[in-house]
Amino acid sequence: MPDIIILGAGGQAKVLADIASKMGYSILGFLDDDPNIQTVMGYPVLGVIDQCEQFGEEVFFAIGIGNAIIRQKIYREHPSLKYATLIHPSSQIAMQAKIGEGTVVMAGTVIGPAVKIGRFCIVNSCAVVDHDSCMDDFSHAAPRSTVCGMVKIGKRVWLGAGSTISNNITICDDVLIGAGAVVVRDICELGTYVGVPAHCL
Repeated sequence: MPDIIILGAGGQAKVLADIASKMGYSILGFLDDDPNIQTVMGYPVLGVIDQCEQFGEEVFFAIGIGNAIIRQKIYREHPSLKYATLIHPSSQIAMQAKIGEGTVVMAGTVIGPAVKIGRFCIVNSCAVVDHDSCMDDFSHAAPRSTVCGMVKIGKRVWLGAGSTISNNITICDDVLIGAGAVVVRDICELGTYVGVPAHCL
């Protein structure tokens, strides 16, 4: 079994460890910058995140941190690591879909035909990304969010839990969509959008 180390030790990291285990990885432990955390789910915290390159070229890594800015920072500081793409066995992914390096697809998700998911994205539990949609790097579809067909989502976008993005919508980089919001028009300016229909705060 390939070895894996999870970067981070919070809730997101625990979910990644569970998926990695189900995929057959052997979990060596976690790396986290909080000195008070010694173990996670019975696995040891092996040191701080910046020690990641000390573990050899054969070890896989996964960034178990929900914050897109921090995920991007870790990748930029450690681009040469072998990053695992983690896909929960219960997810439904069309054969023509493409999923980038370091992305995690969680339990109960549905990803349709001709979908392109970028690098280091999170497609969270029971989220749907429908046909011909694109999600750019470091974006996050929270639990039960729905991305309808032909949608284009920029970098570092957060789709809140239960949000809905109507078909043929484009969302620019660095946008936060609130929980339960319904997006029916293109979003061309960064900001936080909430409500039905979604509007900028």
